[in-house]
Amino acid sequence: MTALIFDLDGTLIDSAPAIHSVSNAVLTARGYPALSLDEVRGYVGKGAPHLVRCLLQSVGENPDGPLFQPLHDDLITRYETEVEGNTLYPGVVQALEALAAMGCALAITTNKPYRPALAAIAHVGLDRLFPVVIGGDSLPTRKPAPEMVHEAQRLLGHDRALYVGDSEIDAETAVNAGLPFLIYTEGYRKTPLDALPHAASFSDFKALPGLVEHWTWP
Repeated sequence: MTALIFDLDGTLIDSAPAIHSVSNAVLTARGYPALSLDEVRGYVGKGAPHLVRCLLQSVGENPDGPLFQPLHDDLITRYETEVEGNTLYPGVVQALEALAAMGCALAITTNKPYRPALAAIAHVGLDRLFPVVIGGDSLPTRKPAPEMVHEAQRLLGHDRALYVGDSEIDAETAVNAGLPFLIYTEGYRKTPLDALPHAASFSDFKALPGLVEHWTWP
């Protein structure tokens, strides 16, 4: 039985529209101008503190100044309830159900805070498929540090696992965790695919069960 550990944003779900909406809500509530979707998408992937610092910097404020904490707290509160805009990538549910039927153990590790991550996962109907979810505030470190992935492996009870993600952070996480990296090419990656270390790539989730079924361990 193979364990698969997934990233969330940009891998299983397109969360950028939801994050864009929440980010603009916390900014405009304080009189700042709204930001574009592309700009906010570029801030996604390194956790809520990073996102808040980027938002503050984008409107000309000190990213570590007195506005950081209230903006962060407002963002987290909204994150847990304002979940519209989180959508599944095509074929995700079918692929996950096929993997579960194959006996694969599934987990999510995300830099999104734990409770907002659970809310987003439930909104798109994935909560039934993932017994293990580790958020960006679940442990003292975040990705690309390997501890979240290693904790997921421990909870799933597997020494061997594949890591599935979409971004530069995910590639670095897989290297740090010592896991083969399967990259979904339609997410939030900015770097050319051939510049990122990966064991396999896929652009359609229909291909993922086959990749896993025929995976050869060294």
